[in-house]
Amino acid sequence: MDQLAQFHWIEVIGWLASLLTVASYSVSTMLPLRILAIASSVCFAIYGFALGLWPLLAMELTLLPINIYRFWQVLSLRGKLGRATQASGSDFSVIQTYGKRMRITAGATVFENGDPVDRLYYLAQGRVEIEELNIALSTGDVFGEIAFFTDAAKRTATARCVEDAVVYGIDEKQFMRLQFEDPSFGMAIMRTITRRLIENVNRTPQNHLSGFGPTAEPG
Repeated sequence: MDQLAQFHWIEVIGWLASLLTVASYSVSTMLPLRILAIASSVCFAIYGFALGLWPLLAMELTLLPINIYRFWQVLSLRGKLGRATQASGSDFSVIQTYGKRMRITAGATVFENGDPVDRLYYLAQGRVEIEELNIALSTGDVFGEIAFFTDAAKRTATARCVEDAVVYGIDEKQFMRLQFEDPSFGMAIMRTITRRLIENVNRTPQNHLSGFGPTAEPG
């Protein structure tokens, strides 16, 4: 009888592991996906050990640390992105984790008016000026965000380094990955665009009222 009850609970754990795996495919964000994947691996590992299913146990013991590591990555990323949701003092340094690092000398351009739109940039060091708009950017700023929010195929302004600078660029695929990890990242970018729109309108209200104002945000 005890053996039968033990087998019953092992079977319950196996079904629970299966349900957790199915549930992990139904979620739309990474954090709950990783939580479900970890729980599923634990249940399958217990199930495999109890029934002597060594290939299953080996697979789940391999997947478990991978999912725990990915879970930690998501938590770390969410922590950084959480700071980027503030209306002011936004922190976009997480872009350094995914972006391509570029060291650009003073006087050189990050992109020029008419260049193809391809990346969003984070200024990690130095100063950059958006020439046509006379906008000065410093360490911690993002620019070129028009790349992912309009249908424009070309840059509408030139970004030139005022001094030696280090910038990180992410393409659309990397941007979408960051937004998938935490939608608040995309919201923070939108808030940055909105803030710049308002600042630009306040600087030149007469131009915007007449419909001939300059481009609202860098790049």
